[in-house]
Amino acid sequence: MEADHRTACWFSRTDAIEKLEWYGLRWKIKVFHKILKAGCNAEESKLRTAQRLTNLISLFCILSWRVFWMTMLNRSAPDAPPTLALTATEIGMLDRLVNDKPKARQKTLSHYLIKIARLGGYLARASHPPPARAVRLTDFALAALVG
Repeated sequence: MEADHRTACWFSRTDAIEKLEWYGLRWKIKVFHKILKAGCNAEESKLRTAQRLTNLISLFCILSWRVFWMTMLNRSAPDAPPTLALTATEIGMLDRLVNDKPKARQKTLSHYLIKIARLGGYLARASHPPPARAVRLTDFALAALVG
């Protein structure tokens, strides 16, 4: 008697665990895409050639990954020094572009992520939740190029 093909196991336990781990990363992928879409305003591009769109999306992916990476670092170590993720030039540029609040505490990575978010319009009021996305990345990239 032949085995019913509907009940046959098509993958091993190791394969199943691997797929579950992939699924566990789904929310991180969604956050990355949210940063890419909303933070970069990627859908508002007026570019029409494939090469120009490819170049723009490549830049946006790098910027989005960096903001995502800094956000994940901040979640695991909110009191980490800013030099963990930012260069001295970037720190100096953020200090020039965004004034510190009068009650600024120690200058941690979290402090600088809020500065980046403020570049994108985040108001950083006490009643506001932490920024969902750090910044309109095109603004930060432009500031980096000018700085």
